This record gives sequence, structure tokens and C-alpha cells, in this order.
Amino acid sequence: MKSRLKELRARDGLNQTQLAKLAKVSRQTISLIEHEEFIPSLLIAVRISRVFNEPVENVF
Repeated sequence: MKSRLKELRARDGLNQTQLAKLAKVSRQTISLIEHEEFIPSLLIAVRISRVFNEPVENVF
């Protein structure tokens, strides 16, 4: 699944660890999503999209 995590993190000046804390997931989860090695659950996708104040469809 394609995601815009890296782009959105850069836009907001967040590193993987910071995003992970805000989304209440591990840094490894963020890394795996960015490398398309993990498809997030709906709950995780919603949490991440809320961090960026974007609809889920714009993040994933």
C-alpha cells in the first residue's frame, strides 16, 4: 500500500520516532509502513491521519 508518510513527516518536521509517539505505535511500525512492508490497521491509519490533520485517503 502506498503512503505519503515520508512526505508528510518532512512537511511537518517530524522524524519517525516523533510520529510514532503521536500515533501511539512503534517507530518500527512507521518504518515498515513507509517501506511498504506493513499494511496498517484502520485504527492505526486513522491515528496517523489525525496527526497530519489529513483524511485517511490523502495519507494512504
